[in-house]
Amino acid sequence: MGSGDQRRKSALILGATGGIGGAVARKLQARGWTIRALHRNAQKASASGPGFDWVQGDAMNAADVRRAAEGVDLIVHAVNPPGYRDWERLALPMLDNTIAAACAVGARILLPGNVYNFGPDAFPVVTEDSPQHPVTKKGRIRVEMEKRLKAACEMGASVIIVRAGDFFGPGATGNSWFSAAYATPGKPVGTIRNPALPGIGHHWAYLPDVAETMVQLVERAERLPAFACYHMNGFWDGDGRQLAEAVRRVAGGKAKIGRFPWFVVPLLAPFMTLMRELKEMRYLWKVPLRMKNDRLVAELGTEPHTPIDEAVRAALIAQGSLPELPHGVAALLSHAGKAG
Repeated sequence: MGSGDQRRKSALILGATGGIGGAVARKLQARGWTIRALHRNAQKASASGPGFDWVQGDAMNAADVRRAAEGVDLIVHAVNPPGYRDWERLALPMLDNTIAAACAVGARILLPGNVYNFGPDAFPVVTEDSPQHPVTKKGRIRVEMEKRLKAACEMGASVIIVRAGDFFGPGATGNSWFSAAYATPGKPVGTIRNPALPGIGHHWAYLPDVAETMVQLVERAERLPAFACYHMNGFWDGDGRQLAEAVRRVAGGKAKIGRFPWFVVPLLAPFMTLMRELKEMRYLWKVPLRMKNDRLVAELGTEPHTPIDEAVRAALIAQGSLPELPHGVAALLSHAGKAG
């Protein structure tokens, strides 16, 4: 593909103000893509994405999505119901609008996936083709989303799905486990409240690595199957303490590592939506679930991977839990991390 062709590529981002939507948009923009972003308050959102073409509209409105998709090559479906609320009512209609728009304009769909699709019968190591018997409502919705995308491919659509672990990194503050348990945004690292059980591994994904993986797949989309699904290895915390230790190490080594207060979750669940969702998804902290990335490595040659200390440092700086380092020091530490 020549540089002229690359500059003419355009993408519609649904969820551009979110962590993964914004990260993918910036990666594509850096490679010469034109970025269009749909938002219910486009004027306010424009401050978060300089250089994007912000379009006023709602992902729940089929006409808005169809209009925003006119002429694009790719639709990044990175929009989720806010605050874990109303997944049953909102998630599938939003996806249906994306599918309809993509089919109408001939655009490919890129979907960030996760581990919710899988139940304990597929553990501890899952592949893209492992049985999907989820035990939660969000898991069942995720399975249905992928079924609808696969059905669309049978009608001529093209889809790329990248499943990854729990997001952390710049832009992933929101409802992320990293900011909820490991480091409070805007505050120095104090007590690290580790949600993992001792010896139980957990799957993490550094947002810039996920975005880079997605964009590399998009760049070779013409050689991929119509329904292309890949797993990322990301950062596998094999004993449930490695991420906590990395946070303590990067923050200066003085923070204490304690246990996440799981006992309060069922007490607050009747009154707080977030706590109800945390209670439902707790099983992912009780058992190890690791995704095999063989298919991804076979396609890309290697999986984009940032050394854990470098990734944690960037995450802490981005959420205001660690002061930003001078450029020379940051470059030296980055080189040391890669060398190690």
